[in-house]
Amino acid sequence: MDGNPDLDLFSSRRSTVYAPRGVVATSQPLAAESGAAILREGGNAFDAAVATAAVLNVVEPTSTGLGGDVFALYRTADGEVGGFRSCGGAPAAATLERTRELVAQDEGCEPEDAEMPVHGPLAVTVPGTARGWERTIETLGALDLGRVLEPAIEYATEGYPVSEIIADQWAEAADVLRGENAREAYLPGGRAPRVGESVTLPELGETMRTIAEEGADVVYEGAIAESIAEAVQSEGGLLTVEDLAAFEPEFVDPVSTTYGGAEIHELPPNNQGLIALEALNIAAAVGAGDHPAGSPERIHLAVEAMKRAMADGHRYVTDPEFEDVPPLASKSYAAERADEIGEEATEDVEVGFADGRAEDADTVLLTVADEAGNVVSYINSRFTDFGSGIVAGDTGIALQNRGSSFSLDPDHPNRIEPGKRPFHTLIPGIARFADDDWAAFGVMAGFMQPQGHLQVLMNLIDDGMSIQEAVDFPRWRYQVDGQLAVESRFDDPVLTKLARRGHELRVMPPAHFGGGQIARNDDGVLSGGSDPRKDGAAIGF
Repeated sequence: MDGNPDLDLFSSRRSTVYAPRGVVATSQPLAAESGAAILREGGNAFDAAVATAAVLNVVEPTSTGLGGDVFALYRTADGEVGGFRSCGGAPAAATLERTRELVAQDEGCEPEDAEMPVHGPLAVTVPGTARGWERTIETLGALDLGRVLEPAIEYATEGYPVSEIIADQWAEAADVLRGENAREAYLPGGRAPRVGESVTLPELGETMRTIAEEGADVVYEGAIAESIAEAVQSEGGLLTVEDLAAFEPEFVDPVSTTYGGAEIHELPPNNQGLIALEALNIAAAVGAGDHPAGSPERIHLAVEAMKRAMADGHRYVTDPEFEDVPPLASKSYAAERADEIGEEATEDVEVGFADGRAEDADTVLLTVADEAGNVVSYINSRFTDFGSGIVAGDTGIALQNRGSSFSLDPDHPNRIEPGKRPFHTLIPGIARFADDDWAAFGVMAGFMQPQGHLQVLMNLIDDGMSIQEAVDFPRWRYQVDGQLAVESRFDDPVLTKLARRGHELRVMPPAHFGGGQIARNDDGVLSGGSDPRKDGAAIGF
C-alpha cells in the first residue's frame, strides 16, 4: 500500500461513464456506489442524492456533516426545474452590536475593529442538513429516510478505509478540532487516520440511526438539539434550542441565463449563483468563447469577466429577506461591465470580503441522473474543514462555521443580524443543452465554485468537450489578493502571454482548483464525469 501518494500528479486517465439506468458522480467512490445501490433497488435520483450525501458525511467528514447546510438544483422527470435551500441563519441573539462586543472581548480589540472569527462558537449558524435531507425525501423521493440512511450508518459503525486526498485533508485539519469531544469523535487513536487505514465513527453512526428511526426533528428538538446548543454556549456562543426548533428548509425558484444556446440555472441569493450567471453573461459579451480552450485570449477575457462578477457578488449578495440584491444576472448589466474589459488585466477590481476566508473552503458535491429523467445537483457542506471545530457532546455532529462569512461592518449588506442567513458559497447547477439534454453539475471549493462553473460550462458549450474532458481540463482561479492562480499543466507560452497582459500568476497544486462532478441525461442516455482532483468516481449501471 502506498501511504504517501503524490497528490499533485494527474497520472491517471478517466473516461466518461455511460449507463442505461442510473449514474452517480461524487468525490468519494464508496459514496457514489451507495447512491447507485439505492437506484438499483428502486429509489430515484433524489433518494440516491441523500444516500450519497449521508455517506459522504462519514467517508469525507472533513468537508461535510450534519452540522452543515444543504442546497439542490434539479430537473424532475415531469419537467419541473426547481431549487432547494436548507440553510440556517444566525442565532436570534446575534445582533451586530452583541457579536462585535463578544469578538472584541475574544480578540482584545475595539468593537469597531472586530472581524468575524473563522472558527469557534460565534461562527456557528443553524445547521440545515438533517431537515434538508428529510424534506428532499418526503417531497421528491420514492423511498423512506430510514432506508436511505442505511449505507451511511453501516460505514460509520462498521468502518471503511480512508482514501488518499481525504486522508491528507484530515491531517491538515486536525488542529481545528476543539475540545475532547471533537478529538474523540474525529481523531481515532489520537491522530488523523492514514491512507487506507480503517476508521469507524460510532457516535455519528448512532446519531444517524436515531434520525433514521425517529426523523430529523431529533436534531432540532430534544436531547440532540440540547447537546448542540450546550456545546456552542459553553464556548461563549449564542445558539439556542429555540433557534434550532424554528428552522425550516424551503423550495426556491432558480435564476437563469442563456449561454451559447444552452440554458443555465443557478440558485438565487444568498448563494453565489448570480456570480456564475453574471460571469457567463460578461464572457459572452466579450466573446471569450470565440477563442480556443486554454488559450491566453480565452483565459484573459474569462478572468476579467469573473473579476467583475465576483466583485459585484461579494458586495451585494446576502439574505434577500434582509436586503434587496441587484439583478446581477441581467444581460444589459453584463454589457456595461463588459465595456470595461480591454487587452490588459485590470488591477483595480476589488474582489472578496472579510479576509478571503472562503477562498479555499471545502465542500462535497454530488450529481445524479436516473432513467426516469430526474437529474439533481446536491451540495452539502460545513464550510471550511471540520467547520467551527466544535462537536456537540457525544453526537458526532461537527458544527459549521458558515457564520464566519458575515460582515461586522454595519454598512455592509452581508452584516450579521438575528436570523439572517450569511453569504453562501454553495452553488449546485443545472444546464439544458437541448430539449431532452439536461445535466446536473457543480465545482466545489469556496470562491472557486462560480469560477469552476464558468470554465466547465465553456468547455462543454464552446468546445464540445465530453463531460469527463470538461472536468479534467486545466483550470485557473482569480484570488482575493489579486493573483491569478493556475495549474501547472498550462503550457509555458500561455502563462508567459498572460503575464505580458499584466496578470500576476501563481502556480498552485490541483487541490486548489475544486472538484467538479457532472451527471447528464441526453435523450435517455445517461453519463457521468468525476474530477480527478478528488478521490471520487462516476458510477453507472
